[in-house]
Formats: sequence, C-alpha cells, structure tokens
Amino acid sequence: MSPGAGPAARPGPDDLRRTFEAVPARAAAADGPFADSWWGRAWVDALESLSMDGARLARGRTYADGGHVAAVTVTPGRVIAYVHGSRPRPYRAELHLRTFSAADWDTFLDAVAARPGHLSALLDKEMPHSLVDTADGIGIRLLPTAGDLDPDCSCPDRGRPCKHVAALCYQTARLLDSDPFVLLLMRGRGERELLDELGRRNAEHSARERPEAATMPSVPAGEALAERFLPPLPAPLPVPPHPGEPPGYPELPGARDPLGLEHLASDAAARAHALLTTGEDPLAGFDTWQDAVRIAASRPTAGLTATTRALYRELAFATGRSTTDLARAVAAWRQGGAEGLAMLETPWDPPAGPFDRARPALAAADFPRFQPWRNHLTNAAGTLQLRFAHDGRWYGYESDPGEDDWWPRGAPDPDPVATLTALRH
Repeated sequence: MSPGAGPAARPGPDDLRRTFEAVPARAAAADGPFADSWWGRAWVDALESLSMDGARLARGRTYADGGHVAAVTVTPGRVIAYVHGSRPRPYRAELHLRTFSAADWDTFLDAVAARPGHLSALLDKEMPHSLVDTADGIGIRLLPTAGDLDPDCSCPDRGRPCKHVAALCYQTARLLDSDPFVLLLMRGRGERELLDELGRRNAEHSARERPEAATMPSVPAGEALAERFLPPLPAPLPVPPHPGEPPGYPELPGARDPLGLEHLASDAAARAHALLTTGEDPLAGFDTWQDAVRIAASRPTAGLTATTRALYRELAFATGRSTTDLARAVAAWRQGGAEGLAMLETPWDPPAGPFDRARPALAAADFPRFQPWRNHLTNAAGTLQLRFAHDGRWYGYESDPGEDDWWPRGAPDPDPVATLTALRH
C-alpha cells in the first residue's frame, strides 16, 4: 500500500469520527517494513517499542496481513476495531492516544500556517519531515512515543499489547500511510476543521507580511475629463417612424429556423421602438413564461405551420414547458391576454358579489347545476366550466368527459349566461 491509496473512509458527525472499511488479506505478507510512508513506519516503531513480547507482535502482524481486522473507527484519542482471533466471536480492541490541549493546537496551527509548504503537503496527504521538525521545535510531538499509546482489549490476554491490539496497531499504520489526517484526528482535531483554521491563519499571516500598497491621489472624474478637452456627445438621432423590417437570415445547415428568428427580431424591434417613443417598456413586469406565450400567440392562427411549430418548440424548450402547455397557454392568451393566462394557471378566491349571483342567474336561464370551487363553476358532467376573473369577466373552458383537461374557449363576458351560451354554440 502506498501513500495516497488506502481503505475508503466514511466521515462521521463534525468530521470527528471516521470509519475505514476492513482491508482484505494480502496475497503474501512482505518481509520488509509493514508501512510504506516514513510516518507510518514511525507509528510501527512506537508500537514495537511499547512491547517486549516479539511473539505477540508477530502474531498481531499476521492477523493484520490475514484480514482479521474489521472496520476501524478513529475518533479523538481513540482507535477501535473488532479483531477476529481463534474464537468465533471477535474481540474489541482499542488503542488510546494522548490528545493535544487547546493551547498546543493553537501553537501548532500558528507554526504550520506560517509555512505555506506545510499546508500544501497536508493537502497532498503527506507529512514531511519538516512539518514534524516544526512541531518538535515548539515542543509538540506529532508522532507517538511508547508512553503515548495505551492498549485495551476484551480478550483475556493481559499482554501490553495483546495480539489483537497489535493487529489493530499494524492496521492503523496502513491508514496513516494513506492519510496523515488520521494521526491529527487521533490527536484531537478533524480534517475539515484543521484545513479551515489553517487557511484562515495562513491568510492572516500573508496579510501581515504583504507590504501596504502606495496610496494614489484621487481626481474627480469631471476634472479628469475636462483636462482632456473631450468634445460633447452628439445629439441623439431622431426616433424612426416605425421599427423597420428585420434582416433576412440565411438557411444554413444546422442553424435555427430563420423565419422564427425573423419573428423574434421583429418583436424585439417593436418593443424597442415603443420604449424609445414613449419612454416605457410595454412588457415591463412580464416574466419569461408570459413573454414566451405572448410571442407564440402573435403567430398566425390559421393552423400550425412548420415555422410556427419550430417556434413553439424553441419557446417551450427555453421555458422548460411542453409544446402542449404552450399551446394551451396561447389559447388562454388569445382569449384574454395576460388576464386570460392568469385564469388558466392561478385560481383565486373572489369576494362575495358577482360570483355568488352567477349560479342563480344560470339556474334562471335553465342551465344545469354548476358546482363552485374557488373562482370556478363546473357543470356536473365535467365538460363545461366558467372562471371568474379579477376584471369582472367570465372565461369559458371545455374538457372531454372525465378528463379534467380544460382548454379556453370563446370570448370572456361580464355576463356568465352570455359566456356559457356562446360556449355551447
């Protein structure tokens, strides 16, 4: 196993609990150092200096090589795993490591932040000798000594460590090979917290080291322009009497529909002309969907030509709607403009008055009973519907029986009887 490659880890809450999946058995145990990185080997050295029993250590290494160590959980000051021994039930092995005090962390982080190379190395999952030397120079030992490690196991063996804790120690060396933040977590701090704090301190240190920029004298913009003797801007051109014709777009392979582009260009020119002549945008307050419906509704009504279908597809795609949604909205727009579109999409609760008088008026005209819901009146067959608008007019809708697929029909009228009469003929 090489630095940068190792068991997958699952971060826990607040990044202070990491669980590493069990590592499968190695095909053949190597005779050389158990760990690949120098800091991983330093961990093994601390383990081996803790024990005077070489046989237990050898058995623990065999367990680690054979995949006997289950998932390893690392928290501040503790490493825990279940280790499978000679009995069916695994043993709970623990290793305790002394954590740093808040003052130790403050001193250590200041020293690391002052040397950008240390932060870069940690981001690359490396622990250079220089970082450990920096810590040693301020009286903080990152790597453990024999006195830092305190083993514990649920097995009856009282060895320090027993073979199960020894196996856990060897497995921990593999974790350190792949990620030195495992050691820093055991010392008390999680990776995200450390990187955030190091980044903040590094920025503060760089700001202190950066020389102050020279203050440049300021000059008012009017004086600066006057000194250059800039000529006044020419008078604006007169507004043309009409928007004019859009340019012709060639039909190129893979290009969008040229007739659709001409239509959009004409619409934009008319809107700009109105803004120039009146000082007001006629479409102010329209959202993207309303504007797309308005543009589509301005196309000829005599059937969907190939050009109109292409425009519908473009507008539907741009607004995230289907072409059916757009066609229904166009019918509502042609029925009553922006108010007609609102009737299609936004039910509301009308106050008492004309809406309440509509049902008696329909009954007096011998129409069947209509069921109210918010601003809607729907017949029992579910085929006809009237919708009362904010402008006091009634909008007619039709649907196939049982479909609940309502489409605007006819012209709105303040009289619900007139709207329904026109709808039925």
